[in-house]
Amino acid sequence: MKILLDPQIFSQQTYGGISRYYTEIFSELEKKDDLEVVLPIYYTDNFYLKTSNLLSKNKILVSFYNLLSFFKISTKTLRKKKSEKSLKQVCRNNNYDVFIPTYYNPYFLDLIGEKPFVLTVYDMIHELFPQYFSDDPYRVIENKKKLIYKATRIIAVSHNTKKDILKIFPNIDANKIHVIHHGSSIKIKEYGKVNLPKNYVLYVGSRADYKNFRFLVSAIKPILKENPDLVLLAAGGGEFKDDEINYIEDKGLSQQIKQKNFEEDQLGHFYKNAKFFVFPSQYEGFGIPVLESMACGCPIILSNNASFPEVAGDAGIYFDSTSEEDLRSQIRMLLDDDNLRTLFSEKGLEQVKKFDWKVAAEQCLEVYRQAVEDKRK
Repeated sequence: MKILLDPQIFSQQTYGGISRYYTEIFSELEKKDDLEVVLPIYYTDNFYLKTSNLLSKNKILVSFYNLLSFFKISTKTLRKKKSEKSLKQVCRNNNYDVFIPTYYNPYFLDLIGEKPFVLTVYDMIHELFPQYFSDDPYRVIENKKKLIYKATRIIAVSHNTKKDILKIFPNIDANKIHVIHHGSSIKIKEYGKVNLPKNYVLYVGSRADYKNFRFLVSAIKPILKENPDLVLLAAGGGEFKDDEINYIEDKGLSQQIKQKNFEEDQLGHFYKNAKFFVFPSQYEGFGIPVLESMACGCPIILSNNASFPEVAGDAGIYFDSTSEEDLRSQIRMLLDDDNLRTLFSEKGLEQVKKFDWKVAAEQCLEVYRQAVEDKRK
């Protein structure tokens, strides 16, 4: 079987969960002798793709158009246009069995004609929380809607995401939606050394409104005041913006709430050395940081929303995402009990074994094959 892999996400992301997802899946699939993958891309600076084995292996043919050019394309828009042109050239040959879009831009529909395509839906965040997006969320919503209805098969990254798809688009055939969980990407040997506070609670990633970072700051304030050596460390997500700095200063917490960026191979070190990880987000399609934390033996406090119970199982300590007092109570409990932290560290290490990229890749491949068979009927 020949798979044509859409280049759009690799042209747009340097880092990011979606490009990481496809790199992990196709790094597993490239090991199969009976599979051929074509990725028509003009240039990429995507970290995951460039550090994967996809560029160096040839057991599966991975075709790149000027990927290793000695010049760098200056803008993402130009990269995107060049990659779309490369895709058009491949589509003209019509020599592939199934197309895999990597995001929701429907530009490819006219190019692939009647060929089957399998859409992965990562979450329904734009549909459920459009107010949190400064960019036009309705363009993403309309594009996604079009692709969901036209897709031969759909992969949802969690049962909760499948439930949300069917709630928002009740006319979709539930049987064409397949739930396939992510795997865990963090490996102990990849830890990179980094200077960290001696005593800290960890928050990871974007601080977009729906992620509830300010909710966490407000909830943890009394605990930080009681423990002057304790730090709330925000890893990644960019440096604090002026409004965040002002918010933290107004709380009197400038010395105890810090932000620190990291290299990809350092992230495990952040988890491994934290007292515990707090994930207060109102919504995630899956929640990769949950797997990362468990894989590193870092206990987790997380909201009882969306996909979190599905992913963390009994390895998570849950709180009501509408109650600062409930979150504060769970933080106090875990902070004060070494044995409880050890227990949930062990639970997490066991729970994360259920999530494996090799298994996910095999399941994706089966869905791709089903899509090809659907078109032959």
